[in-house]
Amino acid sequence: MSDPYSQPNREWWAQRWIDVLESFGWVRRLARARTYAREGNVLNIDFKGSKVAARVQGTAPEPYKVSLSLDPFDDDQWSYVIESMAERAIFSAKLLAGEMPQNIEEVFTANGLSLFPFTKFDIHSKCSCPDPANPCKHIGAVYYLLGDRFSEDPFVLFQLRGRTKEQIIEALRQIRSAGSEVNGTTAQDDSLASQSTADQPNVSAPLAVDRFWHYTEQLESSLVVIAPPPSSETVLDVLGSIPLKVDSNAEAAFTQTDSQALTDHLKTIYQIVSQQAILAAMKAGDAT
Repeated sequence: MSDPYSQPNREWWAQRWIDVLESFGWVRRLARARTYAREGNVLNIDFKGSKVAARVQGTAPEPYKVSLSLDPFDDDQWSYVIESMAERAIFSAKLLAGEMPQNIEEVFTANGLSLFPFTKFDIHSKCSCPDPANPCKHIGAVYYLLGDRFSEDPFVLFQLRGRTKEQIIEALRQIRSAGSEVNGTTAQDDSLASQSTADQPNVSAPLAVDRFWHYTEQLESSLVVIAPPPSSETVLDVLGSIPLKVDSNAEAAFTQTDSQALTDHLKTIYQIVSQQAILAAMKAGDAT
């Protein structure tokens, strides 16, 4: 029987949680805990604010009560973190789509924080069983089941640090909306998460690279800043594989290979546009 806690296809944030816990040196205890988690001994996991309450069936007739929590961030700390998230549109788009951005930890470390437990002393846990060891196998089983919860909803990890999904999304939207009003633009990043396949562009339409970006006014040379983007991710990474429409009556149906070929072609276009933008910026700088 395969071990669900050793699967390579687990979401990276859920696997990171497990890796962090196992790095604390609780190998023997966590081995027993994995068996408990795998066999369904964790009867329930409930959240009371940022704290976790669970019941785990052990050898005794009555289930043991387990509590677990991390140190929550205070209001100022969360304010800095959310502002940092809002500055990077890719983060907002992925979080609104229910996915944890790959380099989300950078936002926390940049603000002197750690999203995942940094040491074993960052985890506060208690069990009603007579075993004096911490974590006992009941607490350890809850650790593993929390990893499953993170896979289902990455915002659960944020909740352990003191902010719910609703609070984070609302704060992100307020910041992005305020920034859009100041710049006189419309915030469209939030719509990426809910875009339907019906709204996808016709892949057979010509790709007008020469008109990809057009601006008729002279740029102020002092405002030209050449710098690498904060993330290598693009909207293509947010949307994932392109769902090409398959016509059953067509002589040749689109395949996954066709979808990947189109994605690669669009990525090449992004690179060309990026290079042209850098050259234009350099020429503008030389002209001053």
